[in-house]
Amino acid sequence: MPAMVESSRSDVANQLRGLGVEEGGVLLVHTSFRATRPVQGGPVGLIEALRDALGPQGTLVMPSWSGYDDAPFDPLTTPAEPSLGVVAETFWRLPGVLRSDHAQAFAAAGPEAARITAGPLPLLPHIPESPVGRVHDLDGQVLLLGVGHDADTTLHLAELLAGVPYRVPRYCTVLQDGRPVRIEYEENDHCCERFAFADEWLRSRGLQSEGRVGQAHARLARAQDIVAVAREHLARDPLLFLHPLDVGCEECDRARKSVKREG
Repeated sequence: MPAMVESSRSDVANQLRGLGVEEGGVLLVHTSFRATRPVQGGPVGLIEALRDALGPQGTLVMPSWSGYDDAPFDPLTTPAEPSLGVVAETFWRLPGVLRSDHAQAFAAAGPEAARITAGPLPLLPHIPESPVGRVHDLDGQVLLLGVGHDADTTLHLAELLAGVPYRVPRYCTVLQDGRPVRIEYEENDHCCERFAFADEWLRSRGLQSEGRVGQAHARLARAQDIVAVAREHLARDPLLFLHPLDVGCEECDRARKSVKREG
């Protein structure tokens, strides 16, 4: 099997522009480097290509939460959750990148970075006052690079704006007066596999651009379009994103049971 040709920084930037990444815009990226590689310069090269496509007035945003619920979050030292990938882990450590000062962190670089990452711990994590909510308010774009909508945090924002009735218990640990304190909350969480419905919703309306970036399949859509189409469907069926009970999905079953407790 022939080796894959390494994509240069300029190649990737041109692919991103061709996909529709807007110069000077706000871009929230969920990515798998394993799917995108090989890229010249590795994860840093991919980040540089993303910033090239956005230009100096653009703002690049990536998830950066820890996933370590039992330990207080330190934005200067706490690693990003491993499932977010090596690009997200590399990004927050780069010079000039800002990171939220809480366990539901996002990282950002560019003119809107401070606005996006500022503020206290958002509970629930994807409320309009959260970083993902601010990307939406700034009319930002969402790039899914080598991943699908199951990784799309903007759909959690759509769930909250649509008023979905399910919540599951979660907790995180914060420092108060120098001591670790456990904060308990509820989140609209489930397995997220059925977020894949968003592909057809967006495609059918011409609201999602798709193509190759590096070796990965990429999807690009506006955050406000993602939220709008999801809210339309959730208005008809608030449990649409949950697997039916007979599927045997523990995460979705847990979310469904929370509705019964409330009802």
